[in-house]
Amino acid sequence: MSWNARRFWLSKWKGLSPIEAVGCLSERPFGRIFGFECLSFPSSTPSTTETEAMQAKNELPRREFIGSMTAALVGGSAVNSAALGSWLGQDESTQAAAGRSTEPVRMGIIGVGGRGTYLLRLLLEQGVEVPAVCDIRPARLEIAVNLIAKAREGRKPATYGKDPFDYRHLLARDDLEAVLVATPMQWHAVMSVDALRAGKHVLSEVSAAVTLQECWDLVHAVEETGRIYMLAENCCYWHPVMMIRNMVRKGIFGELTFAECGYVHDCRALAFEADGSLTWRGELSRDHRGNLYPTHSLGPVAQWLGINRGDRLVSLVAAETKHAGMRHYIEKRFPPDHPARKLQFKAADSTTVLIRTAKGVLIDLRYDVKSARPHPTTVYYSLQGTTASYDSRIDGIWIEGRSPSYQWQPLDTYREEFEDPLWKEHRAAAEKTGHAGGDFFVLHQFLEAIRRGGPSPIDVYDAVTWSAVTPLSEISLNEGGRVVEIPDFTRGKWESRS
Repeated sequence: MSWNARRFWLSKWKGLSPIEAVGCLSERPFGRIFGFECLSFPSSTPSTTETEAMQAKNELPRREFIGSMTAALVGGSAVNSAALGSWLGQDESTQAAAGRSTEPVRMGIIGVGGRGTYLLRLLLEQGVEVPAVCDIRPARLEIAVNLIAKAREGRKPATYGKDPFDYRHLLARDDLEAVLVATPMQWHAVMSVDALRAGKHVLSEVSAAVTLQECWDLVHAVEETGRIYMLAENCCYWHPVMMIRNMVRKGIFGELTFAECGYVHDCRALAFEADGSLTWRGELSRDHRGNLYPTHSLGPVAQWLGINRGDRLVSLVAAETKHAGMRHYIEKRFPPDHPARKLQFKAADSTTVLIRTAKGVLIDLRYDVKSARPHPTTVYYSLQGTTASYDSRIDGIWIEGRSPSYQWQPLDTYREEFEDPLWKEHRAAAEKTGHAGGDFFVLHQFLEAIRRGGPSPIDVYDAVTWSAVTPLSEISLNEGGRVVEIPDFTRGKWESRS
């Protein structure tokens, strides 16, 4: 889509109703329930020429923007604990005694669509200050402003969004120490890099990047600025996922040999706006092939295997099915003369990626967002070791010497012994939030990293390693299923990191 076309759609977006603005379109029930759809900003970043044209119109000159970024990095920003007392059940005196700052973290929000608005609510409930928000849709900005004003005795935040690059004005503010990036995936990397170089800590929605260059840009930005970066991968914090990770660390699985995981979520409706134009998901599927959304499935498995902490991903090969599911959906939803009937998508119905690690573990990674299926089958995980096996699809675990011979047991059988300490401490609070409590822990761990000055539990090396599967799987498919090497983004540090 050309930049002029994107500007046309931006002008149309401004007319959305408040209900549409918070992601409650009838075609998007999952966005309505979980708050992860209908994010703003154009789905694709513009070309260099288009970027320069937009910057020329921006009232904050590029030189001034870079200057403000440098000043922020040199001067630094106060690292506060944000309402960590609320998260951790401690009052201010307890925090102070433990060396915690009692001042709230000050975060800016870039993207207050369905997902951004949902996370904004959680942050406000925990006392985080939000002095500024950015979104190109006025109706969504209005909703965010009203939420913040209600939580802060009428005090309204500054707003940005006159064009897709107005977020840079937000980043130039000196009263923010962190930002949440909750825009379409194609914008995550560029906005995160700009934020890091502006001296801000970053919590980015998934995936971290869509190209290899963006992956390296993120790594360099974190290394050169020293700021905290965390990928908001909530699946890593699901109760069963964390319990298996704890069991692996305690040696229950013995030597790990194989893992299987997949993201199988019927997202065909999420690919289209109400008028039939493409959302960011639709544009991504139209323009690319391969595993376009790997972190929900790969992230938990990578943590089980100790990827970037004693092992690393070394190569992958991808294969895909034919194209049928989306065509079937379009033919049922749109009349014969609708423009959507002419759309061609590069992404197939289902893509499988086989990944090999340095220690010889094999990962079978599936991605399928175009096949008809009920929502509860969104993700699955399995893990095989020399002394134990786990399969989330049957909620089954078998442990040598503990389980009955050749009989699966419910994972909950071992909760008392192997439940992760974080879940034991924060279960009541976590169960009140979305994505099976994962959203609570993502915010909790990011704020805790700021309080401690790092490190991030899902840092930039994890984020880009998982996200790089997208461009690398596309390379493999484009070259006839060639085995593709996976870059070592840690540049050797994976062997000694813990």
